[in-house]
Amino acid sequence: MRNPPAKSRRNFRLPHPQPLDALTYARFTGIPTFLRLPHITQPAELEVALIGVPFDGGTTYRPGPRFGPRHVRLQSAIIRPWNPVLQVNPFAKLRVADFGDLPVNPLSIEDTFLRIEKGMTPLLEAGVRCVCVGGDHSISLPILRAVAKKRGPVSLIQFDAHSDLWDEYFGSKYSHGTPFRRAFEEGLLVDSEVLQVGLRGQVYGEDDFDFARAHKVRMVTAEEFHKKGLPTVQRHLRAFRGKPVYVTLDIDAVDPAYAPGTGTPQVGGLTSIQILELVRALRGLDIIGCDLVEVSPPYDTGEITSLLAANLLYELLCVL
Repeated sequence: MRNPPAKSRRNFRLPHPQPLDALTYARFTGIPTFLRLPHITQPAELEVALIGVPFDGGTTYRPGPRFGPRHVRLQSAIIRPWNPVLQVNPFAKLRVADFGDLPVNPLSIEDTFLRIEKGMTPLLEAGVRCVCVGGDHSISLPILRAVAKKRGPVSLIQFDAHSDLWDEYFGSKYSHGTPFRRAFEEGLLVDSEVLQVGLRGQVYGEDDFDFARAHKVRMVTAEEFHKKGLPTVQRHLRAFRGKPVYVTLDIDAVDPAYAPGTGTPQVGGLTSIQILELVRALRGLDIIGCDLVEVSPPYDTGEITSLLAANLLYELLCVL
């Protein structure tokens, strides 16, 4: 991992923020924050900011991801600090805290995009890596705009049932199905350095893949993953080593049997352990930021989707 920028190191003498001790403060007590971390809004005190983006104005089917950050916070109370698989305590390695929610405009996707980009700018300028919890997948576009202003175009690893490369919905260029097409068009992503894992389900026609082919998007479908397993993804990941990578994880990459609380469920997806292993496989990459999106609590069952999302949020911290 590259050393953090000098700006982000200036207050490293401060004690690292830590989750509340569950043996002192029961998990069902206290103010809900991501992973029971302190709420810190000063970029200079952080290396990693966990940020809620409660917006679902880009959904085209089932609404509800606006409630995702709140429910992921609630379910993250069960997370313990030590990861025995990756052999790391991310809170000992990184200064990480809950930054809170970015302000959104539920009546305007364009204004929300401006607010997200503006809200992230001070963090990125301070060298903080942002881990955002949505919200629908449209929020990835303004996040990438803010990242590109600081770092230029980046590589992308996307876990998703859908490519989100469509041109428009109902005449609108902005939705949760279009963010990465806009990102390519705006020069935010590098051709041939985008990997999509978990794609499956029906499309409108064979030409739906034309845009991806034109930009040399690497794809591992769910069917291919089920047949060939983790090694087929690991082979692709080698091409991303040493490059600045943004990671986006749509919870619908996971089969609705394991993650029913999402806006556009698609059968035949990944299991809980498979998505955990895929995230862990990112270890060693230069991950400059990430998001976890499309958790829709109104369609959840026993909060199992929010619980999985909370665990994936923790795993993302561990691979940072």
